[in-house]
Amino acid sequence: MRILGIDPGYAIVGYGIVEHSHGKFTLIDCGAVTTAADMPFHKRLKVINEDMSLIIKKYSPDEVSIEKLFFNDNAKTAIDVAQARGVTLLPAIQQDIPIFEYTPLQVKSALVGYGRAEKHQIQEMVRNMLHLKAIIKPDDTADAVALAITHGLSLGRRELEKSNQI
Repeated sequence: MRILGIDPGYAIVGYGIVEHSHGKFTLIDCGAVTTAADMPFHKRLKVINEDMSLIIKKYSPDEVSIEKLFFNDNAKTAIDVAQARGVTLLPAIQQDIPIFEYTPLQVKSALVGYGRAEKHQIQEMVRNMLHLKAIIKPDDTADAVALAITHGLSLGRRELEKSNQI
């Protein structure tokens, strides 16, 4: 199964495509969609949407994994990120690609087994699982790959639970 992980934002949208097969993960590609701070916000949204459309067209993911948003302080930032998240997901929605959300706590628990794991622990686990020589950079891209792996691990658990049902 090909999984597209997305770390949403409007300055940087991290993405990572992994292939998940028989409990193993292979990194297909990863990177970031970036927009300039001086670009009008509506144009930033357009760039994000167009770039995500190209990524989905190029890699044809079977499912999408995205970070679930959580804000408790800055309402303007929350609204802007939510708008960017919407245009980021629109190409997947238009292609009827299933979308799954995971909180940072779920990602940390899935990859490290500890919900309060630090970012470097997650990055190191991603590096190990994908047999990479170096940690993925920037952080937004690393987070997106971690989200894709989290979804693959979740699929594996669901398949195991199904096989154990009577």
